[in-house]
Amino acid sequence: MEQLDSDFDYVVRERKPRAVKREVRFNLLLIFPALGLLWLLYLVGAAVFQWSVTDVVNAVMIIMVVLFALVVGLLFWAFAPSANNQ
Repeated sequence: MEQLDSDFDYVVRERKPRAVKREVRFNLLLIFPALGLLWLLYLVGAAVFQWSVTDVVNAVMIIMVVLFALVVGLLFWAFAPSANNQ
């Protein structure tokens, strides 16, 4: 019985991390106006239909503080120069 030929040469290519385009980075920031629009729709609904918003206010204020920190971080990331500028 013959031995199996296990002397294969494997070619391993290194992947270069793809740089995210600047337009894509700024498009990611569009999630925040959408969240603001949802909050405004909720407030309008609360005004029209007399919903109680006292249960939601504390949680929303915590989320707004976290989102503010996230916006600042994402703005630094979006305005960062590309890594492959030559």
